[in-house]
Amino acid sequence: MTECILYGGKGGVGKTTCAAATAIRLATAGKRTLVVSTDPAHSLSDSLGVPLEADPTELDLQGGEGELWAVEIDPDAQKDRYEALARALAADLRSAGIRLSDAEIERLFAGGAPAGSDEIAALDLLVDYVESGEWDVVVFDTAPTGHTLRLFDMPEVMGLALETTQSLRGQARRIGTAARTAMFGPMSMFAGRDDESEDDLEAFRARLERARDILTDPERTEFRVVCLPEGMAIAESERLVERLREADVAVDRLVVNRVFEDPEENCSRCRSRYERHRERVREIRETFPDLEVVTLPEQEGEVQGLEAVRSVAAAFRSRA
Repeated sequence: MTECILYGGKGGVGKTTCAAATAIRLATAGKRTLVVSTDPAHSLSDSLGVPLEADPTELDLQGGEGELWAVEIDPDAQKDRYEALARALAADLRSAGIRLSDAEIERLFAGGAPAGSDEIAALDLLVDYVESGEWDVVVFDTAPTGHTLRLFDMPEVMGLALETTQSLRGQARRIGTAARTAMFGPMSMFAGRDDESEDDLEAFRARLERARDILTDPERTEFRVVCLPEGMAIAESERLVERLREADVAVDRLVVNRVFEDPEENCSRCRSRYERHRERVREIRETFPDLEVVTLPEQEGEVQGLEAVRSVAAAFRSRA
């Protein structure tokens, strides 16, 4: 059974680095691992220092230690799928005398993928990656908090939307069938049927339901919150943990990233910063007594490239 680990939090806290480091750690421990970025900013390729495609790319961990793949989800890659569903609906509306031209359908997608399609694409591909059986663990680097919460809302929201769409299609088909019967008589049963598009709609809805089942299964999915040792971090993390648990998503670990350690002995400013970070970590531990709190030290410069991420992975290994 493929396991899932999702990293989330506000923008700029180091989710991508944590996800990449965890993936490297798991891969070198013998797990066939896939790390996935659902962040439209596509920072995973920058973090790993390798170009990534819309399909999983196997990475060279050097020395033959472990098997690791990485991928950045491209919402536009799923655009054709959503457009096909919209065209199927438009065909049923036209059969009922409600005109929605191809040009109007195209205009709906002229600005790129439809609103929310990045979250839909993430859910759609999550099912693919988990059910393929190709990996032992899939690590997700999610988008900033607002997008992440929409990710967990999407199965329910889209379920209602698809239910409404199916009802609308049913009404349109009944009107269209009555019109065809009046015009063609018994031959109407052969006119204007599109069972394939109906199957596509049902399959799409079923995949979203399976995504919901995966995300809310504590035996296979864990969400890890990432924050910085700053004053607003506690309140922000509390809201995120609360919202995730409302969505029945298991949250077991909180990572406090970029904690300043080992101040210079004669640097008062460094000492002050060290004490401030230590106090924030203490507050975080007291606020989340039911979570495993892991601290990661501040790195010098940006974490870019496999070797730099390996150093963070080593810190994870020594602290958790």
